[in-house]
Amino acid sequence: MNANQNNTDNRALLAKALLKLEKLQTKINTLENEKSEAIAIIGAGCRFPGKANNLEAFWQLLKDGVDTIAEIPQDRWDVDKFYDSDPNTPGKIYSRNACFLEQVDQFDASFFGISAREAVMLDPQQRLLLEVAWETLECAGLSPDKLRDSQTGVFIGVMTQDYTQVVGSEPTSADIHTATGLGLCAGAGRLAYFLGLQGPTLTIETACSSSLVSVHLACQSLRLKECDLALAGGVNLILHPYMSVIESRARMLAPDGRCKTFDAGANGMGRGEGCGAIALKRLSDAIADGDNILALIRGSAVNQDGRSSALTVPNGVAQKKLIRQALANSNVEAADIDYIEAHGTGTSLGDPIEVEALGEVFGNNHSQDHPLVIGSVKTNIGHQEGAAGIAGLLKVLLALQNEEIPPHLHFKKPNPRIAWDKLPIKIPVDRTPWRRGKKSRIAGVSAFSLVGTNAHVVLEEAPVEEAEGQGSRGAEEQGRSESKSSHLLTLSAKTPEALKELAERYQLHFNAHPQQSFADICFTANTGRSHFPYRLGVVASSASEAGDRLAAWVAGETNVAGISHKPSATSSAKAKIAFLFGGQGSQYLGMGRELYETEATFRATLDQCEEILHQQLNVSLFELLWGKSSYLLNEYIYIQPALFALEYALYQLWRSWGIQPDAVLGDNIGEYIAACVAGVFSLEDGLKLTIAHARFMEALPVNSAIAFTESTQIPQPVAISTDKGSRSLSFSQPVETVYKPLAPQAESIAQTFNSSLVESLLADFETIARQINYQLPCISLIANRKGKVADGQIATPEYWLSQLGEPVQFETSVKTLQRLKYELFVEISPGSTLQEKAQQRSLKADVVWLSSLSLKDSERQTLLTSLAHLYTSGVKVDWSALECNHKRHKVILPTYPWQRQHYWIETTEEPEISESSQIIETPILRLLNQGNTEELTQHLQKSATFTPEQIKLLPELLSILLNQHQQNLPEIAEQQSKILENLQKATNKNEILQLLTTYVIEQIAKVAKFDANKTIDSKQTLIDLSIDSMMLMEINSRIETDIQVVVSVEKFMENPTIIQIAEELIKQLIERGSISAVNS
Repeated sequence: MNANQNNTDNRALLAKALLKLEKLQTKINTLENEKSEAIAIIGAGCRFPGKANNLEAFWQLLKDGVDTIAEIPQDRWDVDKFYDSDPNTPGKIYSRNACFLEQVDQFDASFFGISAREAVMLDPQQRLLLEVAWETLECAGLSPDKLRDSQTGVFIGVMTQDYTQVVGSEPTSADIHTATGLGLCAGAGRLAYFLGLQGPTLTIETACSSSLVSVHLACQSLRLKECDLALAGGVNLILHPYMSVIESRARMLAPDGRCKTFDAGANGMGRGEGCGAIALKRLSDAIADGDNILALIRGSAVNQDGRSSALTVPNGVAQKKLIRQALANSNVEAADIDYIEAHGTGTSLGDPIEVEALGEVFGNNHSQDHPLVIGSVKTNIGHQEGAAGIAGLLKVLLALQNEEIPPHLHFKKPNPRIAWDKLPIKIPVDRTPWRRGKKSRIAGVSAFSLVGTNAHVVLEEAPVEEAEGQGSRGAEEQGRSESKSSHLLTLSAKTPEALKELAERYQLHFNAHPQQSFADICFTANTGRSHFPYRLGVVASSASEAGDRLAAWVAGETNVAGISHKPSATSSAKAKIAFLFGGQGSQYLGMGRELYETEATFRATLDQCEEILHQQLNVSLFELLWGKSSYLLNEYIYIQPALFALEYALYQLWRSWGIQPDAVLGDNIGEYIAACVAGVFSLEDGLKLTIAHARFMEALPVNSAIAFTESTQIPQPVAISTDKGSRSLSFSQPVETVYKPLAPQAESIAQTFNSSLVESLLADFETIARQINYQLPCISLIANRKGKVADGQIATPEYWLSQLGEPVQFETSVKTLQRLKYELFVEISPGSTLQEKAQQRSLKADVVWLSSLSLKDSERQTLLTSLAHLYTSGVKVDWSALECNHKRHKVILPTYPWQRQHYWIETTEEPEISESSQIIETPILRLLNQGNTEELTQHLQKSATFTPEQIKLLPELLSILLNQHQQNLPEIAEQQSKILENLQKATNKNEILQLLTTYVIEQIAKVAKFDANKTIDSKQTLIDLSIDSMMLMEINSRIETDIQVVVSVEKFMENPTIIQIAEELIKQLIERGSISAVNS
């Protein structure tokens, strides 16, 4: 090997090594970027005191500097009973005030598929989480039902579980839903279960830092790609005095219930209720998905106080380490931070420690001229405990969005324990501008725990390009053509009342947010909401027009222009759709021009047809439709292929929006298009055959005729026989005789469809027909010459040859569709000639007829109006495809209007701190059932202190009580045997079925604790009635007790209707011999 070769080999090895190093470096850089990638907040929801039930209301509260302090409501506990101003009094609370939510007993259980029985046992904190999480997803423009089976994580912070004390801790108070309803761990799991999420699901309890730790863990999970979307947040409710008593004993509470953070008068915290949640994605994914980015989480950190002076005493050293670690994780310098949302509980010990730590971290990078601004949301809404961190984060998010730091309350005199003169720190007592500039605005949020677990999160404003594209564009920015075009807004709900309220909310929203693009509003509402059975469609060109139409509908007006609505719920069964393709007579100048300019699918299909037709016609398809050659549309050779192309493009447009026909029917030349879309032949062959048909018609003598008419109205003048190679054509009567009665109905085209005996023309058509590649239809196709569902004959050249002379069976064909239960008829043509023909023949009853195009309205408006009717009829629409040709942005819109009811455990006594309330005395009931007076007396003597006189009376009193109780027992037994007796007396299956159906409904109502006014339909399924597995076991147990048979688990797993359960019971009773098979 010579030296040159050796050098060449070395250079090749070096080049190869360098290439590998470059790849490794790229991989390392990718991993590092993924590890530190910013997380986008794309949605948020909240419920805070002061009626701050959404982000908008929360911001209004913050910027107005509202103090939400209030006296403890009477529906929580008797404040007078537990109040004592002396902190040393055991079992008492020295504060009468806190910050409370309203109506925490109210919940829309049916929306979440939760029965009344389970709802009563469901911790209101879980109820709040369900509602706020749903609102968070809607805020993000994410349809919750599309998240099922997705890698979406749930991270929820909680601290207390007061409802457990409200319900009672005695074993006798337990119910089948106690574990899932009251368990601290169940909140995140229930949310994931309801939404069908399959990512990491954690309930985090680190005391006051719980919700911010949840945000940290959610961000970590996203970066590790354990999930692609995450819900994070926290919740806190004050339902029982127990925790307040504990905090009073620890001297943690402010006597007036206010957090006077950083003030000289700070003397403890004030408690607060609330719930907050955010939806998170990796920034790269959020940008790719076109999400509305509200803010960024640059990074975060979590640590522990460790061995500080006491478990509950804050550790300033740990706080400094925490914040520095969070800055490092965020790749942010201390000088970049403008604002800190402090933990700031308002305690004389905690506030100075926190401010000193902040001063050490940020003091060298800020000055009195450019101070670090710090505040605490606790001065507005109290210490949210398990939800404290998320409350502070949402405050910062809103401040970034609104370019303003809201005022910090109760700061009258600076805390003298803080060296304010040495610290470049400012407390914003007034609204402070925080404008966007060249430098990105960044803030930090802290949450420190009672037991030492601390969290800090670094937030940054949304990227400029995202902020400018967040749906704030008005109509002017959309462009003139865009602003004048029609759009479809869809609203839906689970009840009529909710739908009406939702419409009202949108009307108010339009008035309050005139800057929002109506196109973006419609896009977000259509793609970012779940679609429920009660539906409303609004076609309008602007938000103000839509608002006016909604106002009229809400006011009770009927037939409001642009409104599509059905008073009844859409059926779960898919409505059957038929597409009806029209023939000549509906065309107009300019047809399809608007759709060609605005709809890519329509345009691409027409372009495809133009390419196919270009070689066979002497003129461009577009010149025919919209140009100087449009006058040629009076001739068969041009109008028939032009109609074919237009209607085929309309079909493809409908199909791209998810509207698929279950059957197709074509009238005259429309049958060629119907056969093409049904798969009988390809587009190329369909156009080829259509042109052959047009040439056949064009060549016919003007004064001759083949009558394409209803056979029931006039005789058929021509017969064409095509049996096995032989073909003959003959008139059944003179042409002039045939056409005399047709004159009033003749179409205004150059020629009426007519023919004379022209064998050569038929031969030409037959030649083309035999060149076509035929297939059996893949969509149900009604043969318009037969008036029935097409068979294999339609996939032969003989059918299309005989079709030339056979009469149109339009009325029979439509009746066939009606007989087959088709409910929605969509006319695929430039006009509504088929609908008019149906009207003349009284064929429009019991079906909905819809147009694709109309001369009197814009093409988009006509299509969207029909689409709205399809939607309100329960048809599933691909809303993303509807707007795929346009750049749309997600915007924040009104969320679902909950239809809440009261759900609360019924207790007869005030809560006691020393011992839990007892709801049911099972031992006493057991002794009563046994009739054991002696043990009852002994039990009562152990439970209470009696005087000698009372002891003498006890046996007599218990005897009376026992007699009354024992008298009721036979009634119960009698009721249990009564159902069997009635069944045995029944004389036929219908009677037995009715008895058992009523019986099953009664058992379901008892177990689920339905309201007496609730109507239960025998066709409803167990899922419809929110019956879970635990209630199923109890229902089955009742059935077994009463009629000695059970329904199998396998049967229940099929989600049967009530009537199907009754039928199963009949089967079991016959097999067991409890009822006669003859009588069944």
